[in-house]
Amino acid sequence: MTATSSDPFLPADLPAQFNIAEHFLDAPASRHPHKPAIAGEPLQVTYSELAGLTDRVGNALLELGVVRGDRVLIVLPDSAEFIAGFFGAAKIGAVAVPVNPFARSADYIHYIENSEPRAAIVHSEALEAFLPASSERPQMPIVVVTEGQVETHGVSCAVWHDWIASASDALASAKTSAADSAFMLYTSGSGGTPKAAVHRHGDMLVTARNYAQGVLGLRADDVTFSTSKLFFAYGLGNGMYFPLAFGASTILNPKRTSTVHAIELVSNYRPTIFFSVPTFYAALLREAETTGRPLDFSSVRLCVSAGETLPAEIFDRWKQATGLEILDGIGSTEMLHIFISSRPGKGKPGSCGTPVPGYEAKIVDDADNEVAAGEIGNFWVRGASAFAEYWRIPELTARTKRGDWVVTGDKFLRDADGYYHYCGRADDMLKIAGMWVSPVEVENALLGHPHVAEAAVVGATDDRGLTYAVAHVTLRAGCEGSNELAEEIRGHIKARLVSHKVPREVRFCGELPKTVTGKIQRFKLRASTTHG
Repeated sequence: MTATSSDPFLPADLPAQFNIAEHFLDAPASRHPHKPAIAGEPLQVTYSELAGLTDRVGNALLELGVVRGDRVLIVLPDSAEFIAGFFGAAKIGAVAVPVNPFARSADYIHYIENSEPRAAIVHSEALEAFLPASSERPQMPIVVVTEGQVETHGVSCAVWHDWIASASDALASAKTSAADSAFMLYTSGSGGTPKAAVHRHGDMLVTARNYAQGVLGLRADDVTFSTSKLFFAYGLGNGMYFPLAFGASTILNPKRTSTVHAIELVSNYRPTIFFSVPTFYAALLREAETTGRPLDFSSVRLCVSAGETLPAEIFDRWKQATGLEILDGIGSTEMLHIFISSRPGKGKPGSCGTPVPGYEAKIVDDADNEVAAGEIGNFWVRGASAFAEYWRIPELTARTKRGDWVVTGDKFLRDADGYYHYCGRADDMLKIAGMWVSPVEVENALLGHPHVAEAAVVGATDDRGLTYAVAHVTLRAGCEGSNELAEEIRGHIKARLVSHKVPREVRFCGELPKTVTGKIQRFKLRASTTHG
């Protein structure tokens, strides 16, 4: 009989001894060694090759002196090296810490100071920004993934191919439990400084069962493609451990995400499940509109959106353009993946659906009492994939975790049919004329105007200290901002929403500030609205 987990926050049927590298890589590699785990890009990599590379990385990390519980910083684009670095660290009981490979020196200083990694694996293209930050931890060994010669500016670095060349491709996994720390993911920074959420070995298995199997019905013949990167919680599931869990294949894009390249990858590799975010779906539609070339997503059986709520306008236009509905969902770094989702064939435009199997949700008022259907309140969720803690921020962990409930900081309402509607971050909500206004609702109405490409609504304060709404808008190709257009847009909103929800000002901008994961950084807009 297999011992099972006794951790109260993990499912009882999880084995007590559990290692994610063993489950998501070694097991499928033994079943179908020659099947492509990575369909591209740029090269196809089989399950056997990926498992062997992971073992060499694990052994090479041990040679560096990395021990159980040490953090390993991973600064890599989506690639076989990323997956091998992540699972190689986890396999020896270390903690993988993937971060944005396109970040700035100030970001890397924060990641290094905060996580105190024992070693770092860095892509050569990130070195210029990373190396100045590496002095924060001068004893940290650095391994560089590079195609050729690389300038290390006097910092001692090992080169990936040399580093793993003599390492064995056989490695026994550490005897970790489902409740042991396996990886740390930084929040996207949509609300300020990124925080690290610590996740356990069991958490990936939970989300793979609950969402990838329970909602998507992922299977071995699927090919997944995610425009969201692997260092982001959403992308990590979509592009790495979901397809591996089911013996499927993944398409990886090591480059910065662009609409032209994404369309090319869809055409070349024919994915069956496409994951993206609302802003990128909107950008793909604009690309098709600008070029006059229709979007060919004929290989795709499911489109998924998360990161922010999906405007009904984008849902409708995508279905019209491709014949596919988008499954909107809401997840978080803290919960690891999507916990509220639409279901195939049952999507309601403007709603992100109902709880995913294995998760419970509730909407409460400021006294923590549940509110009635149709009322906006504070959103709480619970499920076995919840993070263990914020790394070294115990006071924030205590505020966010109430027993097994996670306080998300989001405002939601549940309609009479039981569908959940995202209203915005609690910090983004506006109180105008004594009534709550959801910026998401106003933004969705703005997107209905034929000239509006993107919109973000924030609050400002007038001379009397009263709050009013300001809409920051980017326009579709060929349109120019003017006072007349601003008034036309305000008139469009007036015809659709009650008066206190109509923005007093419409400001035109070239682009909206976003995180690398596509979330609008409203806190930056609030600062520019106040001081600009």
